[in-house]
Amino acid sequence: MSHIFPRHTKQLPPTAVRGEGCYLYDQDGKQYLDGSGGAAVSCLGHGDQTVIDAVKAQLDSLAYAHTGFFTSEPAETLADLLIKHAPGDLDRVYLVSGGSEAMEAALKLARQYFVEKGEPSRGRVIARKQSYHGNTMGALSAGGNAWRRAQFGPLLIDMSHIDPCYEYRLKHDDESPEEYGLRAANLLEEELLRVGPENVMAFAAEPVVGATSGALTAAPGYFKRIREICDQYGILLILDEVMCGMGRTGSLFACDQEGVSPDIVCVAKGLGAGYQPIGAMLCSRQIYETIENGSGFFQHGHTYLGHPTAAAAGVAVVNAMLDRNLIPRVKTQGDTLMAALEAKFGQHPNVGDIRGRGLFQGVELVADRATKVPFDASGKIAGRIKTAAFNAGLICYPMSGTIDGQNGDHVLLAPPFIISDDQIDELVSKLSVAIDTVLQS
Repeated sequence: MSHIFPRHTKQLPPTAVRGEGCYLYDQDGKQYLDGSGGAAVSCLGHGDQTVIDAVKAQLDSLAYAHTGFFTSEPAETLADLLIKHAPGDLDRVYLVSGGSEAMEAALKLARQYFVEKGEPSRGRVIARKQSYHGNTMGALSAGGNAWRRAQFGPLLIDMSHIDPCYEYRLKHDDESPEEYGLRAANLLEEELLRVGPENVMAFAAEPVVGATSGALTAAPGYFKRIREICDQYGILLILDEVMCGMGRTGSLFACDQEGVSPDIVCVAKGLGAGYQPIGAMLCSRQIYETIENGSGFFQHGHTYLGHPTAAAAGVAVVNAMLDRNLIPRVKTQGDTLMAALEAKFGQHPNVGDIRGRGLFQGVELVADRATKVPFDASGKIAGRIKTAAFNAGLICYPMSGTIDGQNGDHVLLAPPFIISDDQIDELVSKLSVAIDTVLQS
């Protein structure tokens, strides 16, 4: 009998025993194509010897040293590497163990920044509906997914949530994508004026929304207008690139493709590629210097901050992306994946939208393509597709509640950057089998 507390007590998973390239294998030898990189994590695939060797070498010299006493060479190297390629004025790196930790650190740093800046009234965060920023209390408060928030409501911090930039469902027929993007962005200004700009410290958003909305990209110009509003009212722009960053959408930092620079950005998942748990919060020089010239102490911390072994893995992963030209490959293979999805599902009566960027793509499912009416939530379409795909030997990331946390279904795809054309065909074929199995049952 297992003593593990599983994610779902009534759906006990098989045991994974081996990984190789784009595949995982269970205890019975069954092969699974990792079409979602777990949760958009395994960007280099499984069994990358260069990363494994880097971790082993670090363990031979220094596994761990607490940052209350020491820094370490891998942590310093990883920080330098990230800042070298980071956008704008990002200048300092706070290494943590995952995405939720990175977002918690970002929210607390934003608050402390304004306290030390002499603006203590600024404590409110504005985020977006149908966003996901993590499962710790601050990150969950910022997230706008109703289902994830519901039972924890009494514990959450009061934050504002505006509509997402969701062109497929919220753009008016008489609007251009650019006009819609401007209208969607201006919702931030409306909320700022409603709650009082002097009370707001930050706006938090995912450049490409992942788990809760299925690779939802912003309309053209949306984030440039968001950046203007943040600057106009003196609030910080926090971008959550935990899922969409680190090469996943075709650039090391996803915001590069939006032409904006954040004040704080959070990364994780692909930063460690699954070889070690690691995440990072990067902040601007101005934010850091405010703390440095004030109290000198960020009132926050975790035991495994800047973990040397995890940092060594991060260095090896980022260097692998850069040295092997994997980020340009994300764009080309992303185009191949999009073309394959369009060919298979472009006219499917129950596929309403195919979207995404790079190797971060989503398929939104509907009961009626013409009216965009979703399936009834009681049908649990996404969960059934996940099971059917898994039975067919495909790992993908379906999710329900796409529209409002309750209604709507999508499938998120985020395969390793090394995926081949043949494996893309395998992915799409097995996904088609899974979707048809569920919808025809």
